[in-house]
Amino acid sequence: MFATQISLPGVFGLIAEKQGFILARVAADEAEILTVCVAPKQRRLGVARKLLEGAEHLASDWGAVSLFLEVSNHNHAAFDLYRSGGYERVGVRKRYYADGSDGVILRKSI
Repeated sequence: MFATQISLPGVFGLIAEKQGFILARVAADEAEILTVCVAPKQRRLGVARKLLEGAEHLASDWGAVSLFLEVSNHNHAAFDLYRSGGYERVGVRKRYYADGSDGVILRKSI
């Protein structure tokens, strides 16, 4: 699945070796974080923040002026990370996840 995703136009990934990765895509002047993954032992050490900042810079270099992402309203650690990074809530996808949690859509100007 990742090989297919990364081969699509506008999709890019960043890797922090043995720590985590991020996939994003740029379309016109908007970008979207597709997924962020950090190894359990690397969580709360700033890996996700560095990956997110790297994706923001690269998306901006590719012409994006805003970046969107979506996070479960039950994922408090991720939600706190994004909010502290300047992301603002712009929408909700009710019962979006298999566990019934809502998907909160966040946006940041980059």
